Amino acid sequence: MSDVVETRYRVTGMDCGSCAAKVETAVSRLPGVAAVAVSATTGTMTVTHPTGTAALPALRQSLTALGYDVAPLDTPAPGDTAAANGAHDHAHGHDGADGEAPWWRSRKGTLTLACGAALAAAYAAGQLVPAIETGAFLVALAVGLVPIARRAVAAARAGTPFSIEMLMTVAAVGAVLIGATEEAAMVVFLFLVGELLEGVAAGRARDSIRSLSALVPKTALLERNGATEEVPADTLAVGAVILVRPGDRIAADGVVVDGRAAVDESPVTGESVPVQKAPGDGVFAGAIAADALLRVRVTAAAADNTIARVVRLVAEAQDAKAPTERLIDRFARWYTPAVAVVAALVAVAPPLLLGAAWGEWIYKGLALLLIGCPCALVISTPAAIAAALSAGARHGLLVKGGAVLETLGTIKHAALDKTGTLTEGKPRVTDLVAVGRSERQVLSMAAALESGSNHPLALAILTRAKAETVPVPPAADVTALPGEGVSGTLGGETLFLGSARAAAARVTLSVELSGRVEQFEQEGKTVAVLLAGETVVGLIAMRDEPRPDARAGLRALEAAGIAPVMLTGDNPRTAAAIAADLGIAVHGGLMPEDKQRIVRELQSNGGAVAKVGDGINDAPALAAADVGIAMGGGTDVALETADAAVLHGRVMDVARLVALSRAATANIRQNILVALGLKAVFLITTIAGITGLWPAILADTGATVLVTANAMRLLAWRM
Repeated sequence: MSDVVETRYRVTGMDCGSCAAKVETAVSRLPGVAAVAVSATTGTMTVTHPTGTAALPALRQSLTALGYDVAPLDTPAPGDTAAANGAHDHAHGHDGADGEAPWWRSRKGTLTLACGAALAAAYAAGQLVPAIETGAFLVALAVGLVPIARRAVAAARAGTPFSIEMLMTVAAVGAVLIGATEEAAMVVFLFLVGELLEGVAAGRARDSIRSLSALVPKTALLERNGATEEVPADTLAVGAVILVRPGDRIAADGVVVDGRAAVDESPVTGESVPVQKAPGDGVFAGAIAADALLRVRVTAAAADNTIARVVRLVAEAQDAKAPTERLIDRFARWYTPAVAVVAALVAVAPPLLLGAAWGEWIYKGLALLLIGCPCALVISTPAAIAAALSAGARHGLLVKGGAVLETLGTIKHAALDKTGTLTEGKPRVTDLVAVGRSERQVLSMAAALESGSNHPLALAILTRAKAETVPVPPAADVTALPGEGVSGTLGGETLFLGSARAAAARVTLSVELSGRVEQFEQEGKTVAVLLAGETVVGLIAMRDEPRPDARAGLRALEAAGIAPVMLTGDNPRTAAAIAADLGIAVHGGLMPEDKQRIVRELQSNGGAVAKVGDGINDAPALAAADVGIAMGGGTDVALETADAAVLHGRVMDVARLVALSRAATANIRQNILVALGLKAVFLITTIAGITGLWPAILADTGATVLVTANAMRLLAWRM
């Protein structure tokens, strides 16, 4: 079998899922095309074909006939199967704004303006010279209808006979034959206006995704050979050092190597409060250094930075069909042919069976044809999902597809890890007990012993000493004692800092101190005892504390009807102490298989279960859950492992994901109601003779515009 390549193209003019289906059907019939995936939301197409075949000329000819423009998006790579997946929907053809050129310069915009001008001229001519009125309206009709008819014929040849263009053409020609030329011309113009508005709305939806990419600056200040030079940001290599001035956007993902500054990460994570960054801290591309100069070492190439991955994941997620969307797609395949049959019966049955007037009922049948395109119905779900995914990404909430988005709204149980999820993932000093010395002296002596250590407990002590500006003098003869602690000398005193058990083996702890140690341990804290010679001079209690928003996040889940539970491998006493602080049910001391079992039990109790963790640990539980949610700050794991991810690692964001899902679901229901409701109203009023051809067009293009506009409201979503 010969090698195949995947070539990606930009297809200009796709405004809804119907466009994607028409393009996919046409391209899949071309010789040498093994597979094709089309995305209306991103305006792209991926074609799989044998190596060496020149697909572009045939593609361009086929798609131009349908009213689209096509151009290569990137260079194919043999065996590259990681190209963006596409989506495909129903049958419809537009040529609206593509988010790059203004609408009046697009093909559809030019045609609409020309048709409108011809229609206005026809009205004027009819008023001035009544004898040429019919001819003038025929010319105005031809201006708009001829391009539509050409696309209808091209679509039929390409395998899409029941396109809206075909229905439009039949209705307009039929109207002329029964003497409704003026109305036919008006209907064609209204159709073009509706299609243009739909294209503009679709372009704005695509622009909302593309604007994420604009968060990364085009240039960066690169340090090289002792000098600073401005270079394109997409040329930065991993390991390069860049300078970020106050007010500048950071040009790449990286690690701070010098400087301290408040960094505004809201463009990436949605976090409104600037985050203090110091050497060793990670930063995102697109974030803003607010108040000081930073030197940053690049850790990811432009194609792999956080923004690029978010854009890629959002685009791929939009093309993953939701269950509702798949259901509507199946319905739409039968809807248009069924309406066409009904229209034919309405046109001929009353005259044949009841002796009714042919002209009246043919007119009604033609009007019904305009209700036959399911565009508004089919776009109702993907438009809402696309807007919701884009809005979520702007708030640091990533969801991988419509199916996941719908499932999030049905969650009844949330199983959350402890370390790094409900807690910050690193211990900090919670209590200082000084005996015969001041607290600052105890902290200074302990920090002196731990200086230079990377142990989490040592870092907690050093962080506390730094926060309180406690001096950290150099200690001598520092020795790590495995399983016990650390010893050394300071100012002539022999010091030991270690566990309570190790300290008790050296000296006798008083009843009071033993009681304090026991109390701290019951609270889930780790206790370090500081000895100076043979005397206890202090106790230092440390614990991995809950995230600042953990309690509020859990309460928000409960308010949404979701029962949270903590699943952790930590010892039951520590787990119980943290759970008591947070007011959450807990299962401690669990093995991975235990977590999976509990998830299964929760599912058996009814309702979907979300497993919230770091995206890589507890793989069995994540696989068993209905939705896996990763807590992470833009890491590969957080972005690419789970079904959904919260970039900022806030517990509240889990509730926000659920709220976003429910908002999207409500929007989809509204869209379906509008789409079907308008069609039902015009179906009844047309048969009853209340409405005619031009109001009937509102059942298609009008409903599509309304549905798209309603979906775009989600772009402004906030919880």
